Amino acid sequence: MNIKFLIAAVGLAFLQACGGSDNTTYNTLDGARPLVIAHRGASGELPEHTLEGYRRAIEQGADFIEPDLVLTKDGVMVARHEPVLDGTTDVAAKFPASRKTTKNLDGVPTTAYFASEFTLAEIKTLRAIQPRTGRSTQYDGLYSIPTLDEVIALAKSTSRTVGIYPEIKHSTFHATVAGFGANVFEDKLLATLHAAFGNSASAPVFIQSFEVSNLQYLNGKTSIKLVQLIDADDVNNDGSLSLVAPFRQPYDFVVKGDARTFADLLTDPGLAFVKSYADAIGPWKPYLVKTVNDGVERTGDATLTAADRRVDGSTGVIERAHAKGLLVHTWTFRNDAGTYGFKDPQKEIEYYFKLGVDGLFTDFPATGVAARAAI
Repeated sequence: MNIKFLIAAVGLAFLQACGGSDNTTYNTLDGARPLVIAHRGASGELPEHTLEGYRRAIEQGADFIEPDLVLTKDGVMVARHEPVLDGTTDVAAKFPASRKTTKNLDGVPTTAYFASEFTLAEIKTLRAIQPRTGRSTQYDGLYSIPTLDEVIALAKSTSRTVGIYPEIKHSTFHATVAGFGANVFEDKLLATLHAAFGNSASAPVFIQSFEVSNLQYLNGKTSIKLVQLIDADDVNNDGSLSLVAPFRQPYDFVVKGDARTFADLLTDPGLAFVKSYADAIGPWKPYLVKTVNDGVERTGDATLTAADRRVDGSTGVIERAHAKGLLVHTWTFRNDAGTYGFKDPQKEIEYYFKLGVDGLFTDFPATGVAARAAI
């Protein structure tokens, strides 16, 4: 697996296919143009994980669209951010509360409408709704829940190469609590991706996960690029990351009794470990840029918010990851949410691009594309 990024021509050809090349030299791993990845589609404008949202992102110039994946009761991969249907669909209006179940979701007892308790036919009767407060609800109830096959068909129907960036959601949950069995999810995903794109490092595909064991399994089964996601629950005033369960460590580490945290995976030994099975890291953006809450109001609105944090620059994670040959894709950039140390959402994205991230996830792909053009 690791040999594929030693072949510069393959990587360059892939990046050209997924957004072209230009005459600018970037601080990315190989100097190529960084990727704009549509986080759950153009989810800042339309309900997340809908074909209409993905289509809007493609029209805005996104290089990749991201379908988070969960399994239905009959084992079909559909695009939802979590294994629960509450909050992103109108399930409560169409099915009785008796269809709710209580399951252990990464150590947290959760009572909800779980996708794994509904057939695809039932899920296809649902319509997406806007889950984030403050965003428009005018499109609620209009769009259905797509399957992975439908997302792939959309991406491949475009006049340019548009990649897909699927995330395996809660692998341990699906294997054990939902009862599908070990690696059934991963095998289904690979069968679909290999059929659509081939088993190739140059395929316009990244597979991402917050867990480790499933990526290690995939590393032995595919040449498609793999991404280790890195989570945390909050940012402390001094710029350090707060690590509280269930955001403290990969859940498969919890199950196995492995004490390493997400932050441990970004140390030199941790990055070397990740490099043994993955091609990229996907850290939450505060891991990459240190910002400090020093009580100084900087944005001129007389209100102290996250945007007023002092920006102290790179934490060194990008540089260390690149030294190990790992790409760095960070998340999530939103026009309508507080940014750490930045008043202007586009300027924030420009800052991360200039530091050298190889790609980033945004709810507003048009802003990401504009930021890339501005640097």
